[in-house]
Amino acid sequence: MNQPESTFRRPAAPVPAGFLVHPVHFLAAGFGAGYVPKLPGTAGTVVGILLYVPMRELGVVAYLGVTAVLFLAGTWLCGKTARDLGVHDHPVIVCDEIVGFLVTMIAVPRGWPWILAGFILFRLFDIWKPWPIRWVDRRISGGFGIMLDDVIAGVYGLAGLQLAVYLL
Repeated sequence: MNQPESTFRRPAAPVPAGFLVHPVHFLAAGFGAGYVPKLPGTAGTVVGILLYVPMRELGVVAYLGVTAVLFLAGTWLCGKTARDLGVHDHPVIVCDEIVGFLVTMIAVPRGWPWILAGFILFRLFDIWKPWPIRWVDRRISGGFGIMLDDVIAGVYGLAGLQLAVYLL
């Protein structure tokens, strides 16, 4: 069975001219953040912060609902964009980072120190890929696989933040 390549070895395949004009690709690229030449995942996470700031005004149930809808939409967006590019989890695809960050920030206290801590924890887990994140990244293909590894990284980040809330 042909397995998708790990994000550690993702080829930086060229993106066709005009690719970002397509609304699906524009959204999968995090409103264009995925086109940042260096660290597109970090740029996608910054977009996650920009979405989180107004979303934190929602109650927990509404926040979870919006995050779930974004996960489902992202699964389709990532899958379509990966198929169109012919590369599993191409670096330009960053809506998975956006949703992963939103998972990290579930029920976190207000304040920029918490946002910064969430940003750092999410990026560390997304890059480090402890088990089962790396396994998911290598074994589950399609849009669901692209989204799932970042959601798991978000759960790890969420656990770290909630531990900090408890201890502080």
